[in-house]
Amino acid sequence: MGNRVYCLYRVSTDKQVDYNDKNQADIPMQRKECHRFAEAHGWTIIHEEQEDGVSGHKVRAENRDKLQIIKEHAKQGKFDILLVFMFDRIGRIADETPFVVEWFVRNGIRVWSTQEGEQRFDNHTDKLTNYIRFWQADGESEKTSIRTRTALGQLVQAGGFRGGVAPYGYDLVKTGRFNKRKHEVHDLAINEAEAAVVRIMFEKYVQEGYGPQRISTYLNELGYRARSGKPWHPATITHILVNPTYMGVLRSGDSRSEVLPHLQIIDPELFEASCRLRAQRKDPTKDPRSPRGTKGKSLLSGNVYCGHCGSRLVVTTNGKAYPCKEDPGRVVKRIRYICYGKTRKQCECDGATGYTAHILDGIIDKVVRHIFDVMKSMPKADLVGARYGTKMAERKTLLTKAKKDYTKAAGELETLKSEVVKAIRGESSFSTDILSSLIQEAEAKCSELQKQLEEAQEVYDNGQAVMEKLGAQYDEIITWSEMYETASIEAKRMIVGYLIKRVDVYKSYKLHIEFNIDFEQFREGIDFSEQAA
Repeated sequence: MGNRVYCLYRVSTDKQVDYNDKNQADIPMQRKECHRFAEAHGWTIIHEEQEDGVSGHKVRAENRDKLQIIKEHAKQGKFDILLVFMFDRIGRIADETPFVVEWFVRNGIRVWSTQEGEQRFDNHTDKLTNYIRFWQADGESEKTSIRTRTALGQLVQAGGFRGGVAPYGYDLVKTGRFNKRKHEVHDLAINEAEAAVVRIMFEKYVQEGYGPQRISTYLNELGYRARSGKPWHPATITHILVNPTYMGVLRSGDSRSEVLPHLQIIDPELFEASCRLRAQRKDPTKDPRSPRGTKGKSLLSGNVYCGHCGSRLVVTTNGKAYPCKEDPGRVVKRIRYICYGKTRKQCECDGATGYTAHILDGIIDKVVRHIFDVMKSMPKADLVGARYGTKMAERKTLLTKAKKDYTKAAGELETLKSEVVKAIRGESSFSTDILSSLIQEAEAKCSELQKQLEEAQEVYDNGQAVMEKLGAQYDEIITWSEMYETASIEAKRMIVGYLIKRVDVYKSYKLHIEFNIDFEQFREGIDFSEQAA
């Protein structure tokens, strides 16, 4: 009766289960060897369990269903011997697998490997050997993992595709190259039909404020489908919006390639804007520049408040319909911003209950257009360079002088130090005491000048950073100004959200506007009071 055998076969990747490839048919090899071994010992295999694509290094025993089945059957006394091709098929986790093997033995199950024999626990040496075996297996797994990560990282850094399924928007193309498994290596190429859909996703997300749910609805209603033929799902769109491949950057773990123009579906600026917007929506308190919502016909969303009580103004529609001015044959409902605090009687508000949306939006629209007109009326060099050019020239002069003074003082210090050697030889006209005093003074002077140099360098670098930031903001504003004229209401709301942080509305449509961008940094004297009056 002591020859009932259970066999456990395991491969760590699904590819190793390919029975048609002799280089990858790992499971059939394990099975064949275990059957040969059992037959040679006169044992009877009564049950086999197979784990496909299960890493013995990453997946712990409690999460391996097949191993748990075998343990349960061991408790029930259904078999006598657990046979594996090699012990590492049971697992490769140093702080767990040795004790799994010992558990079977303690529960009356003999554990055999076709390559390493029986694992026994008759003495302390057996326990130590058992632990060392799996400690080595764990180490080999870790080294293999490191080699794989390094190789894949080097591959993508060189601009190569790491393998797998091509992301949506790309096709796999044959290269004529083969890997060590004799499989042909593929590269990525843009699929223009799918790339057009990807561009829609990014543009709707960044420029019109659509969320993944709304984008999926939009695409599905237009008849677009995912590569599988199924309707788009918001989670899939979320993954696309954060995948740097679409700006032409391949990745593998922490490794990144340079920007590869032939893989670039969207501009890096659009991708970065997508990432910033996603971060803002996750935590609006960190950078609340995007509107809370972009649905509806109003220009402001989430950033407009009652100037009298501070409550948020919310958009509502009047129940009564009115003839449309542009088309008298059509009736529309009047859109209004109403004070939430006053209508809900949550505060004592002496302001108006509400404000007509098209009047308030018209004022904001006028302010935005005025900003764009002013910014476009002067070249970038005048708006940025004229205001900061003189200051930066002064900072550069101070930095140059600080470098010159420090270099001179450091040279004098080195001269004094070299004079010490002459003094020791009796070749100097200065005594060592005098030289010591002079060196101390020179060192103190160098230390002070070095501090001044570091401060001058910091001031200059900060100025350069401000100039670069202002230049980027200028470019961004000009881009918005070009989009604004023909943009949809959703896109206009996004632009307004980027420009305006908060609008406080008072009676008679008097406004106080707080901007996200400090326009005074560009040019003093831009007055928005007339536009908001």
